[in-house]
Amino acid sequence: QVQLVQSGGGSVQAGGSLRLSCAASPYIDCRYDISWYRQAPGKEREFVSGMDSVGSTRYADSVKGRFTISQGNAKNTVSLQMTSLKPEDTAMYYCKVVGSWCGSYWGQGSQVTVSS
Repeated sequence: QVQLVQSGGGSVQAGGSLRLSCAASPYIDCRYDISWYRQAPGKEREFVSGMDSVGSTRYADSVKGRFTISQGNAKNTVSLQMTSLKPEDTAMYYCKVVGSWCGSYWGQGSQVTVSS
């Protein structure tokens, strides 16, 4: 019923920036936590960043200081601003929402490719 629609991503050179967006359609009916995960071919999916329902954020050590998760300009939208991108950031990025009781959802994924 609820879908998470991702946008952004693409290909950049090392040191560049990209912004990912995750929008709930039509909306989330309860309090929720939102997280970003990424997965490279042949590797397990790993946590990147997250924000809980009261605005507390956390980051994987590998992206701390370079990535920022924040509320998007549009309602029910969360963004991941990625700066100083490195080749090791290359992966498929997924948005995940975990509601307090109304359900859990995954976005469709956004490819991020960083060349050196």
